[in-house]
Amino acid sequence: MTTTLAAHGLAIGLPTGWEGRIQRRAVSVAAEQTHAVVHLANFALPEERDDFGGGVTPLMRSADVFVVLFEYGPDAVGKPLFATQGIPRVTADMFGSKRLQRPLPGQLGCQRFFTAHGRPFCLYVVAGSRAYLPRILAEVNGVLTDLDVAP
Repeated sequence: MTTTLAAHGLAIGLPTGWEGRIQRRAVSVAAEQTHAVVHLANFALPEERDDFGGGVTPLMRSADVFVVLFEYGPDAVGKPLFATQGIPRVTADMFGSKRLQRPLPGQLGCQRFFTAHGRPFCLYVVAGSRAYLPRILAEVNGVLTDLDVAP
C-alpha cells in the first residue's frame, strides 16, 4: 500500500496503481443530508463521476475494476437490507452482468449492503471482464481488508 485516503470517518489504503477519492456530495436541497461516497479504481478516475459510476464505467477496459462504497443515512440502520454486519468480501458468484447499475458489454457487477460500526453502506464493484475476475477479486478484497470505518 502506498497511498492512504482518509475523510468522513473512513480510511483506506490503496495499492500501487490505484486511485481513490472519499467525498460527500454537495447538498442540492436545503433539507438534504449527504454522506460519504468512496470511489476506488485501478485506473485513472475522471473528475466528473456519478455516485455509482456514471462517467467512469464507460472508460473501463477488460482488466479494470471500479469500487464504490456508498454510505446511507442513519435511518437505514437496522433495516433488513443492511443486516449484514462488517465489511464484506466479494466472490466470483456474486458477479453478473445483470447486477450493474449501467450495463455495458463484457462488464460484471456486484452489490453488497452491510453495516459497519453502526454505519450503513452499499459496496458496489464493477469488473471490466470475467477473464480478469480472479485478479480483480484478490485486489478488491485486499483493499477492503484495509478499510477502516469509524463509528
